[in-house]
Amino acid sequence: MNDRFRGPIAPLATGPTPPEPAPAAPAVPPTPAQARFETCRWAKAEDGDSPAHCAHGEVFPFAGKSGFKPESWCADCAYYKTKRKPATR
Repeated sequence: MNDRFRGPIAPLATGPTPPEPAPAAPAVPPTPAQARFETCRWAKAEDGDSPAHCAHGEVFPFAGKSGFKPESWCADCAYYKTKRKPATR
């Protein structure tokens, strides 16, 4: 036995218990424009430094990466799921 430690070990002092986490907010279903944006081929998902946005060349210069609102662009977007022209050989 080690002679340095004699006697019972005192329990650690504990502070107040942490508060219970707030219940999660009920999931809000996406608007039709948001749902269409999420399935569009031009939608770019959120990454580290930019929020989700539309990458189409006709939309991006106006909407950009900040402040993109699907309700303004995606409800009747003419570029939704458009196919690229096949490359001519």
